[in-house]
Amino acid sequence: MSLIYLNGQWCPKSRARISVYDHGFLYGDGIFESLRAYAGQIFMLDEHLSRLQNSADAIKLVLPLSRSTLKKLLYESLARNNLQNARLRLTISRGAGELGLDMDLCPEPTIVIMTNEFNGYPARLYQQGITAAIAATRRISPAALNPAIKSLNFLNNILAKQEAKARGAQEALMLNTAGELTEGTTSNLFWLSGNNLKTPAPDCGLLPGVTRQLVIKLARRNKLNVVEGKFPPADLLTADEAFLTNTGFEIMPLSQVDAKPIGDGTPGKFTKKLHESFTAQTKKL
Repeated sequence: MSLIYLNGQWCPKSRARISVYDHGFLYGDGIFESLRAYAGQIFMLDEHLSRLQNSADAIKLVLPLSRSTLKKLLYESLARNNLQNARLRLTISRGAGELGLDMDLCPEPTIVIMTNEFNGYPARLYQQGITAAIAATRRISPAALNPAIKSLNFLNNILAKQEAKARGAQEALMLNTAGELTEGTTSNLFWLSGNNLKTPAPDCGLLPGVTRQLVIKLARRNKLNVVEGKFPPADLLTADEAFLTNTGFEIMPLSQVDAKPIGDGTPGKFTKKLHESFTAQTKKL
């Protein structure tokens, strides 16, 4: 039986309920982090909690619990659910309040921790790679909403994801209003051209993922020249190999974009090497 932490209580999934007046539900007013545990240890926990704090500061939300308390609760969630390998989601909304956009309508934030068993994606995906489509839905401009905020407002990404699904692809890649590559709906994008590992720069309008930052470090250790910049879709389509990163994917090969193969249409050797380096990091916990 899965146990969920909700505002100071541990309750079964079937009884975990929030108010219909919660502003996270009503307006998408809140933030979250997705984390992963390997052999009972939460990977890059400090980095995730730092980003959570930055997101909270950006939306003027005072976190209801200290960092040390959040750590204890996340590990307690693993223990209560008897899990070693898991995905955890920590969600904090503005809380319940009367209708309206005023932040002061909500006296207390809502905090939820959900934990589910997760042993990674099927091996065949890493052996074959996944497919993506470049969505017509554009990424929201940073001038409208800072993409560095990991917020509950995901409608932009959902619409792009549905486009990709309708075209038979597993992920959508989103462009900014200038037509430059940004990221996937839940992933960051990398591709290799020669010895250059390219990835859209944060100021293109993307969420700089925790996994993304580690991959950049690992790539440099593997003597790749990392280039963060502004790129048109054509740059990706002529790449030697490509991959996507996030907490669940780790490093997921990207074999096809808009029904066109990347390189020879199979996972590249540097993608495999970087994934091996990443896996080694998870074993050091």
